[in-house]
Amino acid sequence: MALTKSGVATPEKESTLRSKVIIFAACFWVLLVSLSFSATSLTRVVVGYAAINGRIAPLWIAEEQGFNAKYGLQAQGVYVRGAPLLVGGLASGDIQFGRSGGSATLVAVGAGYDFKIVATFSSRNSYDLIARPNIKRPEDLRGKKIALVSIGGTGWMGVLFWLEQLGLDQQRDQIHMQVLGNQAVQMQSVESGIADAAALDGVYSKNLRQKGFTVLGEAGDLRQPIIGQAMVVPQSFLRQRPDVVENYLKAEIESLAFAVAPRNKPVVIQTIMKHLKVSVNDAEEGYQDLIRGVDRKPYPSLEGLRNVQRMLKPRNPKIGEVKTEDVIDARIMRKLDESGFIDRAYVAQGVSLK
Repeated sequence: MALTKSGVATPEKESTLRSKVIIFAACFWVLLVSLSFSATSLTRVVVGYAAINGRIAPLWIAEEQGFNAKYGLQAQGVYVRGAPLLVGGLASGDIQFGRSGGSATLVAVGAGYDFKIVATFSSRNSYDLIARPNIKRPEDLRGKKIALVSIGGTGWMGVLFWLEQLGLDQQRDQIHMQVLGNQAVQMQSVESGIADAAALDGVYSKNLRQKGFTVLGEAGDLRQPIIGQAMVVPQSFLRQRPDVVENYLKAEIESLAFAVAPRNKPVVIQTIMKHLKVSVNDAEEGYQDLIRGVDRKPYPSLEGLRNVQRMLKPRNPKIGEVKTEDVIDARIMRKLDESGFIDRAYVAQGVSLK
């Protein structure tokens, strides 16, 4: 600041300084307001999921890598213990998006809930059927106990499909379903003898396979399409906020493209380790589950839903009355695909879908 010989600022310099201070303060205030608005303008949504495995990784990646924020969303992922609790959260409005299997969705719709499947991230079986070492053949499961996280969930459905393929029937062969807990708990229950078998994701089945437990069936052996992981939303939310649903699907698709790109493998491995609380070797197994098990273009699978309905109908006649085509809503996914959005998301990550 220019001073007079006596060390006092001239009036002209003081006026210039005050102007600069005012301008700086105004700019700083605008910046603060802008940052505050940016932070508070994100639409907050809750995404519930009832299974923890490597194929869930894109859900976490979407938030942690900024794909949700890119589309104006702040998505809080919430683990709920079992499909019935997830259905309750969707019905109450506490959860806006549910990562759920086709069985839980059909049971809910059969009970009167108006839910829509807007995407299917996994339309194939992802479970190995693992049994204790004394069980050598499928028929050895007669009269035995199979561990589950819940009745009506995706794991339960996986068990039913396995029993059908192996020529077994739960009621006829007196196979008992035990609700014990998540995949980690099921693995421990089989190892300790509390249960005789479980349908386990690769991360958990690997541990038992390495200890000599019997593999009655590997995930890839079940070829018929099912709905293993779908994105389910209440019809009321889809009708009121189609923009939010579309933006969330955009974020998930970009996250999925990120997750399957080889160059991002280290980030994905770290994400799986963090959320599954497993070693790097087990995270590698979860990563391979992800690569093998997810649909690159996650259209909701009508054929998969019909297969689930076929399996559930004898156990719940109301499910047989559900029009499966009314549960599927592929409009947003079709829009994103036909616009080239999905292809561009993969190209941006160096992945070709051809």
